[in-house]
Amino acid sequence: MEDMSTSHVHTSDSPAPVLSSEDRSARIAVTVFPLLILAAFAAAMIAPAFFKPLAPGVNWALGIIMFGMGLTLTVPDFGLIIKRPLPVFVGVAAQYLIMPLVGWALCYVFRLPDAVAVGVILVGCAPGGTASNVISYLAKADVALSVTMTSISTLLAPLMTPLLTAWLVGSRMPVDGAAMTKNILLMVLVPVLGGFVVRLVANGLVERILPVLPWISVLGICYVLLVVVSGSVEKILTSGALIIAVVVCHNLLGYLLGYLAGRVGRGSDKASRTTSIEVGMQNSALAATLAKTHFAATPETALPAAVFSVWHNLSGALLAVLFRRWRNGGRA
Repeated sequence: MEDMSTSHVHTSDSPAPVLSSEDRSARIAVTVFPLLILAAFAAAMIAPAFFKPLAPGVNWALGIIMFGMGLTLTVPDFGLIIKRPLPVFVGVAAQYLIMPLVGWALCYVFRLPDAVAVGVILVGCAPGGTASNVISYLAKADVALSVTMTSISTLLAPLMTPLLTAWLVGSRMPVDGAAMTKNILLMVLVPVLGGFVVRLVANGLVERILPVLPWISVLGICYVLLVVVSGSVEKILTSGALIIAVVVCHNLLGYLLGYLAGRVGRGSDKASRTTSIEVGMQNSALAATLAKTHFAATPETALPAAVFSVWHNLSGALLAVLFRRWRNGGRA
């Protein structure tokens, strides 16, 4: 369930005993998505020549995903910044501190080749993925806080992602920060704000199509994955095990350190679970698209993001089960 344009499954503190069709659709998408993305991965490995021509549409696919995210946003999501500024600040700060630095450290420890290392760092410097909203719901975490963290980290991406990438990549490969900023503005900020405005002026219509949005996002992610994998089959066969090991460590450390950051920031157990999920789950579709766009000469740069897309959906679902059993510091 990577980067899915999910709805706000339930943003109030009151219980929601009956799931809306929107919620049910999101939960089904969460369950089915790993299977779909594994199928896309296998298809690209088996018939790469068939999917390579799809490459020019990657930016459009990401734009559609982000527009869908914008459609799920409402004004109250941003009101949480005023009502509960500390957990929002802690979550967003952790997002842009923990994952970039952990990614850089893993590149050093595993002595990754430059192209793959840049891909790992790029994943770390991406904002949170919107699939974290659904995982937060399933984990009985704070969905309102999750939506706000995702929204703020995404809006900050045009500044933070290029800045951190250029800093942490160092001399490994040249990074055109200005071009990356422009690219993120066009692929992320403009579609998200556009979707938000459409939600404001046509809320009734948008409410009716919200159950469909997770599936549109799923198809968009699969599209990006097909392109990335089809262009890197040989590298996957030779370096796949190493990349998987790094991605698993990156994701799990994000969960652990995100939770600890929430506790250090004096957040409740519920808020800390939310921070854990938000930090550990990245917008790897954005990372893959940026890698494909800005490091086209080294297609393996996009591989960490592709693997992350598969892995963190599986781990996120398992983490939700764990948190449900360990609700509020006790047994469910």
